[in-house]
Amino acid sequence: MEKVISCFQKRPDAVSRLICFPWAGGGSNHYARWGNILNSSTEVFSVRLPGRESRSTEPFFENMQQIVDEVVDVLLPLLKEKPFALFGHSFGAFTSFAVADVLKKRHHMEPAHIFLSGASAPYSEIRIKAPKRSQMSDKDFLSWLTSIGGTPAELLKNPEVLKLFLPSLKADLHVVENFRSDRPDAPFLSCPVTCFDGKDDAPHDLQAWKDVTSGDFTVKMFEGSHFYLKEPENEKIILDYITKHLETSQMDYL
Repeated sequence: MEKVISCFQKRPDAVSRLICFPWAGGGSNHYARWGNILNSSTEVFSVRLPGRESRSTEPFFENMQQIVDEVVDVLLPLLKEKPFALFGHSFGAFTSFAVADVLKKRHHMEPAHIFLSGASAPYSEIRIKAPKRSQMSDKDFLSWLTSIGGTPAELLKNPEVLKLFLPSLKADLHVVENFRSDRPDAPFLSCPVTCFDGKDDAPHDLQAWKDVTSGDFTVKMFEGSHFYLKEPENEKIILDYITKHLETSQMDYL
């Protein structure tokens, strides 16, 4: 499991688990450290994809099914033990959705809560018509990357860093750009779904996510652009919100 999942604070007695999925090109450390911040009732698992960190020599996945199959295969026995929630930002929102879809339809399991950030639903018009960034030249791609923020300028100017960073980012974008999901005829989940987003980010069709659940649906907006969640104040609000709702789900489970 250690190859696929990073867990900074192992908490076998935790009442619930939070499974976090990286943004495009991202590693596992950003979310794994949440395990040092959240209280002892929650254990944080952060997904580590091929082609980065300790898996840097492995080839990138080429489609969403490969990601889902690996994550579900590794986590399924553990997800049966206690309530779990999913969190994903941008590319991670799509992987969270795809994993939840398979868990429900193939294994008859669903999360206690899904937290989706910075992304339109995959079947929304905005998503379907979105430009294919992975096909851009490196020059245009870097201009776009600079415009959305979140990546330190000194890194974007370092050729050696870019040589390591750009391939994983483009590989993940290729996966999400080719991921297709039809709008559900009826909600297939009953758990609460919360969408987070930055007020200054490109517009996302957050309301379209409502179609996946018959449970509570909430949208929370934050100051900032695409990587608003990296801002300490926003991160604290997000983690307090997640904690509150996981504690509620724990009480329901007990």
